[in-house]
Amino acid sequence: MATAANSVPHPTIIPGLHNRWHPDIPAFATVKPGQVFKLECIDWTGAQIGNNDSSDDIKDVDLTKIHNLSGPIAVEGAEPGDCLVVDILDVTPFEKMPWGYTGIFELENGGGLFAREFQSKAAKAIWDFHGVYASSRHIPGVRFAGVSHPGLIGTAPSAELLATWTERETGLVEANPGAVPPVALLPVEKGAYVGQDLAEDVRKKIYAEGARTIPGREHGGNCDIKNLSKGSRCYFPVFIKGANLSVGDLHFSQGDMSFCGAIEMAGIITLQTSIIKGGVEKFALKQPIFLPSPVDPLYSAKLVFEGISVDLHGDGKQYDMDATVAYKQAALNCIAYLMKLGYTREQAYLLLSAAPVESHIGAIVDSPNACVTLALPLGIFQNDILPRDEGLTKRDFGQCAIRSDGVV
Repeated sequence: MATAANSVPHPTIIPGLHNRWHPDIPAFATVKPGQVFKLECIDWTGAQIGNNDSSDDIKDVDLTKIHNLSGPIAVEGAEPGDCLVVDILDVTPFEKMPWGYTGIFELENGGGLFAREFQSKAAKAIWDFHGVYASSRHIPGVRFAGVSHPGLIGTAPSAELLATWTERETGLVEANPGAVPPVALLPVEKGAYVGQDLAEDVRKKIYAEGARTIPGREHGGNCDIKNLSKGSRCYFPVFIKGANLSVGDLHFSQGDMSFCGAIEMAGIITLQTSIIKGGVEKFALKQPIFLPSPVDPLYSAKLVFEGISVDLHGDGKQYDMDATVAYKQAALNCIAYLMKLGYTREQAYLLLSAAPVESHIGAIVDSPNACVTLALPLGIFQNDILPRDEGLTKRDFGQCAIRSDGVV
């Protein structure tokens, strides 16, 4: 829901919600370049996840209904070929909902980075917000500053671009039949939603053709970039008249890569836009460009875990310059270390998704091993976690929220 910057937003935002990308979804509101406006956003699942101590809601989540986006917002004067400049002025949780969650999703219902390796079963952590800090009863012993940001922000595709997405993703699915988790999620009418009055034929067309919001694409979308917080500037290609900007999936905090979900929250984002005419050609804008926020937690001391493109936590297979394998190995090395401290695998998995960890490609030059690092801030822990001569002190941190049947 778009509101003037000096008005009091109302939490009823269903009329401005949609969960598909399609050029025929009409703008919910129109703003002028330079106008400051606010968008109220519910969490990405549409409030399917509760503040409780069971992960049954994660297990049973209906992923055909996600992501819940606010908008679209048309910007006066924006035309195809232009660049839409979006300044993120602020991102905050709702005052009456000072909490969020991180979830591990089932192998066959959502998956995640280690879905196949862990044969993932649902688990979650609830995080309580105290100003800029987050802590969790489900992952004791840690507290960190979050950098709140939209996980998902982008412009509407043209009909031609939408058709391109569907064609190439259909080809990928056909090349990987029966993949679990699926390699792409194709358009599906089940769960589709546009909270506006539409002619029935238009609604049916949108529901049948609308692109799922799961991956990021040329227009932006679900890129989960943690530094797109207040103070960030985004440059988006415009594909249709008005640009039709949509935003959602707000995060209180996240690392450089999200394994199974950031700290998901509902809240308010404040934005301002401008237009650069002909910006797509001027900047060779095939995908968005971002200026990250100058706001970042000050965690200078980090414990860095290295990974190479060898499956050291599995069958030992050698891969050739595979940065994804190397990143997984770095993360698994870190998870194994956290388990030595007393955290369960699920707690470690959730923590690395939520905390402000940093990941870097160290080298993609010396075949066959790419090298990727994962840096864990020491300052987020209440106890000393550094390697010592006497080894690590293992403590009892309990367990995160798991399924009511006890399966993890």
